[in-house]
Amino acid sequence: MPQVEDLGHEAADLVSLSNGEAKSLNKLAEMAVRQVPGCAAAVATIWRDGELAGMAASHPEPAELADLEIGGGPGPLTAAARTGAPVSCPDIATDTRWPRWSAAALSRGVRSSVHLVRQFPPMTLVLGLFGVRPGVLDADSVPMAEMLARFGGTVFANTLAYGEAQRTATQLKDSVAARAITDQAKGILMHALGCDVDEALAYLRNQAQRRHVKVTEVAARVIATYGRGHD
Repeated sequence: MPQVEDLGHEAADLVSLSNGEAKSLNKLAEMAVRQVPGCAAAVATIWRDGELAGMAASHPEPAELADLEIGGGPGPLTAAARTGAPVSCPDIATDTRWPRWSAAALSRGVRSSVHLVRQFPPMTLVLGLFGVRPGVLDADSVPMAEMLARFGGTVFANTLAYGEAQRTATQLKDSVAARAITDQAKGILMHALGCDVDEALAYLRNQAQRRHVKVTEVAARVIATYGRGHD
């Protein structure tokens, strides 16, 4: 029960950090080391449209291995990010898929690894776990790791959705404010020039084109000048 309670507390901490991507990735990597049996080190990465967008590691070794792959050398991390499927290396000493990466991992005392993937387009979360003994990590035998990857993916997906919602709300607010300024300026011009609404809008657009500025900037100048009773 203490382990379950600890996981619950750490999960709550991860959610509270979800507005800070770097801190969330770091927390996820730390949780993997503490909660997954056989995991001695971990690295959490976020990818956007196939490009690395963020990375955090629990120890220097997984960060160095990730840098090796990101620098151009193939390995399980980039394979998982590219295919969207988990990649297991039960015994790196006998794995022949990425000779350079395997040699670098073995020189750092890493004997097994698994990279789990959660996708929420355009983002992809890859959680890499590393063991110092062969056979202790495998995509089919680490349910706790899969749960963490799934939970982390949900947190980052929600963060992405929240950020997009904020941007949409800001754009809507700016649009409403711009419309209000333009409408006020049109009213002033209609009164001052004795024109209709279409002619007032045409005047604003013409002045904006002539001055190479936005219509809202011209509208704001009209309000600042004619709105105060100036000629």
